[in-house]
Amino acid sequence: MGQLRPDWRTPKADRLAPDHPDRAQLLAEHDNALAHDDPGYVDPRSGWWVFTAAHLADAGTCCENGCRHCPYE
Repeated sequence: MGQLRPDWRTPKADRLAPDHPDRAQLLAEHDNALAHDDPGYVDPRSGWWVFTAAHLADAGTCCENGCRHCPYE
């Protein structure tokens, strides 16, 4: 099983920069998905599906695909 980061619910800065213009909206989408126990959400700009940190943590290991909300070290 992979090692979760202490702040695993927060995206890594290299995956969602603190100054990203859509950061607040993306984090709100992520929080909404978590609140509804959804596995992810649609990125409003790209239209791509993004898994939540909780869904990725349930996988048990990092998939090495550079996921925005990867919870692993």
